[in-house]
Amino acid sequence: MIVEGLPAGLPVEASDIAAELARRRLGYGRGPRMRFEADEISLVGGIRHGRTLGSPVAVEIANTEWPKWTEEMSPEPGAPTKVLTQPRPGHADLPGMLKYGFEDARDVLERASARETAARVAAGTLAKLLLTHLGVSILSHIVALGEATVPADSPRPGPADLDKVDESAVRCFDPAGEKAMVAAVKAAAKVGDSLGGVAEVLAYGVPVGLGSHVHWDRKLDANLAQALMSIQAVKGVEIGEGWDNAARRGSDAHDAIHYDDAEGYVRPTDRAGGIEGGISNGALLVARVAMKPLATLNRPVLETVDVVTKESTVSFRERTDVTAVPAMGVVAESMTALVLATEALRKFGGDSLAEVVRNRDGFVASLGTTPSSAVGRPPGDEGAGAASTAGPDSATG
Repeated sequence: MIVEGLPAGLPVEASDIAAELARRRLGYGRGPRMRFEADEISLVGGIRHGRTLGSPVAVEIANTEWPKWTEEMSPEPGAPTKVLTQPRPGHADLPGMLKYGFEDARDVLERASARETAARVAAGTLAKLLLTHLGVSILSHIVALGEATVPADSPRPGPADLDKVDESAVRCFDPAGEKAMVAAVKAAAKVGDSLGGVAEVLAYGVPVGLGSHVHWDRKLDANLAQALMSIQAVKGVEIGEGWDNAARRGSDAHDAIHYDDAEGYVRPTDRAGGIEGGISNGALLVARVAMKPLATLNRPVLETVDVVTKESTVSFRERTDVTAVPAMGVVAESMTALVLATEALRKFGGDSLAEVVRNRDGFVASLGTTPSSAVGRPPGDEGAGAASTAGPDSATG
């Protein structure tokens, strides 16, 4: 895993990444492989004596299972001992085989595997560490697992509640919801089935101004949706109360703007999920990520076809989980962190951590005094001081 663009001077230790990778293995309903698929971390480059150098950071994550696969997955000339010709429904197997002309599904499935999210979490750890210095905290919690859901009015966890969330068997902050979710996992496991669900990602302290209303490819909500949708098995992303807002009238769907002398601009609600017009507005950033049930089942029943014989069969079984939704929430945190860190660096810039923080502090200090955020004068009012405050975004510009 290689991350470019990190400023110099960011404190990083291998234990930081290892701790996040351990969180990725959390969750009731995970298979036995989580107990022995350990992650061995090596910081390869870009870090010296615990601090980034400004050069690309390279991290190697070794899987202790690899020795069992060195011959079957060898890059050297040869042939596999077992060719897999029965693609699994719900996976990349068949479309990948057709796209690249493969007859062995393993040429596709090993790279399409969610094992790849280990690299995302490692990269996301670096992004989280950077964002911490900018006052941003990111966490997730599970709000739905199968048919078990958390009430809409249930309190959300804050940055100080992360340990409590992770202590939950299913990473659910609501005790009643946790109990119902565990029961749902047990019921699905009993019949060899799987469950999907929804993780809610929360980013506290996101400064106003990340993203763009000018560029279609820099809209913050669009980039978040793309990053979160790219996680394996994710089929839906919602920013704020997107789906509920679609059923509301405009008078009930938006967040009123108030002004407080101490806090500046405030919102009594956060239906937009902290993003308006593709730009962060300073409110709590909220994204919900929906994951489908895993397609590899402990009781294979999904019908498929052998690509060589064209005979009907059922999908083969490999080690699998009843659900990976709690772990998906951790991956979603990492993807959110990568998007926010990218936009923060685009907004504030800087080659060193100190410079990035200084630029961010200067921007935050200017809020409320720049023409675009000032109240502004009525058109034609050219009173004293107008020349010093007027600008293209102001009422007099």
